[in-house]
Amino acid sequence: MTSPLDPATASHGPDAASASATPLSRVTVLGTGVLGAQIAFQAAYTGSDVVAYDIGDEQIAVARARFDGLAATYLTPQGLPGATEESTREALRRVAFSTDLAEAVADADLVVEAVPESLELKRDLYARLAPLLPERTVLATNSSTLLPSDLVDVTGRPEKFLALHFANLIWVNNTAEVMGTPATSPDVFRSVVEFARGMGMVPIELKKEQPGYVLNSLLVPLLNAASALLVKGVADPETVDTTWRIGTGAPFGPFQIMDVVGLRTVHAVSVAGGPEGRAFAEMIQRDYLDRGATGRESGEGFYSYPAPSAE
Repeated sequence: MTSPLDPATASHGPDAASASATPLSRVTVLGTGVLGAQIAFQAAYTGSDVVAYDIGDEQIAVARARFDGLAATYLTPQGLPGATEESTREALRRVAFSTDLAEAVADADLVVEAVPESLELKRDLYARLAPLLPERTVLATNSSTLLPSDLVDVTGRPEKFLALHFANLIWVNNTAEVMGTPATSPDVFRSVVEFARGMGMVPIELKKEQPGYVLNSLLVPLLNAASALLVKGVADPETVDTTWRIGTGAPFGPFQIMDVVGLRTVHAVSVAGGPEGRAFAEMIQRDYLDRGATGRESGEGFYSYPAPSAE
């Protein structure tokens, strides 16, 4: 099955000519996976000096290809309106790469953590990070499932820590959910809101902590319902997606959305679910991940795509 993904129109902020108008101009992104790369590239595109950190040379090599792919994508009809070869080349020039954690954060105004959704992994990273950060540095997690309160005690800077959650295909689905803990400084919260706005995002300000934030609080029940229909043998992914698109006018169905999110992330979230969630995770592992089908980024998931994407 093949289905083109033509992203829906969103409300876009400034283009590359509008550099971030906040003090948070030096940004380090920890993790160069699909979304980490998007965050780093969009920050660079809108004027920030960016360090993209990952754990090894192999990951950095993949990241460089992702950044080149993003630069190319921004110039396509599905990319960012107003993007030019000059503006994307300039964005690439603003990105440095590092496998040295201390070096990567040494001069950061803002560090955005975008590592896999594992509480143990994130807490270990923050414990190692705490003594390395400059006093001024604001620290944000891009976690989509964990609350910042799950992590705050190991950050060493509770007043400068919060969540900054982006949606995949960041240049089109340009929301940035900002969620603090009771310890987060209001001034830090506002500075991150303005940073997100300067990135071309629409800041979504949460007044209190909520698992799943706003976006996933709405989205996850849909995806769970779709996966249950598949696990029970009620309908196949294409039927579910067609029904949803026709019935609601939405541009994507739930299985198309899962391909965009990435099946590794869907698997990780499903493993932590109930019996149906675990059955769905087993299906994803057996039928997709074990043969390298990770969703849109690999060119194959529930659907097949014309060519692997670098986003």
